[in-house]
Amino acid sequence: MIVFSGLDGAGKSTQINLLTDTYTKAGKTSIIFWSRGGYSPGMMLLKSLFIKKKRKLEECNDSAIINRNKQFSNPLIRKTWLFLSILDLIYFYGVYIRFKELLGVKVICDRYIFDTSIDFRLNFPQENVDKWLIWKLLNIIALKPRKHFVMTISIEESIKRSKLKNEPFPDSIDVLKKRLNQYIKFNSNNSSIVHVDGSKSIDSVNKIILEEINK
Repeated sequence: MIVFSGLDGAGKSTQINLLTDTYTKAGKTSIIFWSRGGYSPGMMLLKSLFIKKKRKLEECNDSAIINRNKQFSNPLIRKTWLFLSILDLIYFYGVYIRFKELLGVKVICDRYIFDTSIDFRLNFPQENVDKWLIWKLLNIIALKPRKHFVMTISIEESIKRSKLKNEPFPDSIDVLKKRLNQYIKFNSNNSSIVHVDGSKSIDSVNKIILEEINK
């Protein structure tokens, strides 16, 4: 399993697609698994069962965000949502991906557990999810990546690229700073992490990634 983490606009999707092409040319089967806590496949399915009329991403508005925040102000709803989100990640990172690898499929993860950990810390600081037993269980059960790339860029560049991509819900400057600090701290505390400067050219970043994977 190859994992890509990092700021929005750092080039994760571009490098993931290039890596997929590399595997395809080598005659290897690969899949891309995207996840964020609360938005993993199982949780999205669960939401579709309770929401009769889905809003498309581009149709979401400020009132929808306000309503969501109001719902999460209820401790029971908030804790239940977090618990189910983590439970879903346990299945996908502990069972689904492991099964795919046993079948010889190359799994490329767009974001990983640490990205969700940052989301939870920023969005639900009152919960201390990192200390929950089920969160610790997730970290034990989840398949560990063969290579974990963390891609970062400057705050200014992240904002610029988000605008070019028409990101519907871009992070504020304050949130981006907090995310970047979390990734920098994560890189410094984990020698196995491969830090990649996303401001470099696409080709040079791709070369770094392939060299690391081939080690």
